[in-house]
Amino acid sequence: MSTSKNKAGQRRVLEEIFNKGNFAIIPELIATSYVEHAPLGDIKGPEGFKQATNTTRTAFPDMHATIEDIFAEGDEVVTRFTATGTFKGEYRGTTPTGRKFTFRGILITRWVGGKEVEAWAAYDMLTFYQQLGIPIPTQ
Repeated sequence: MSTSKNKAGQRRVLEEIFNKGNFAIIPELIATSYVEHAPLGDIKGPEGFKQATNTTRTAFPDMHATIEDIFAEGDEVVTRFTATGTFKGEYRGTTPTGRKFTFRGILITRWVGGKEVEAWAAYDMLTFYQQLGIPIPTQ
């Protein structure tokens, strides 16, 4: 797969799945062997990806990720983004506060055959939790 196709795939993951909630394309873009090494624990497979994304979109229905930079080399894509939203639904057992957030993050994803197979996520979780006014989880 070319780096341009991998970048286009990553754009679709963020813009269509995260921003628009188009879960129908998850099988097209997320491999069955997918694993995301996320700050609060690994997410595995297309179903795990869907559940994690749905949980986030339910808690923050207006969440929007804006791609600031995207680079690719070989089978890896690096995406720097800014996310915004409002805490309107329960999140990890916490009642919504109605507060808005803005945080930055970086994703490094690995693509094979047009599908995302692995991801490493680094988010500014401290800022996120402080802006929401909720306790920072220990795990």
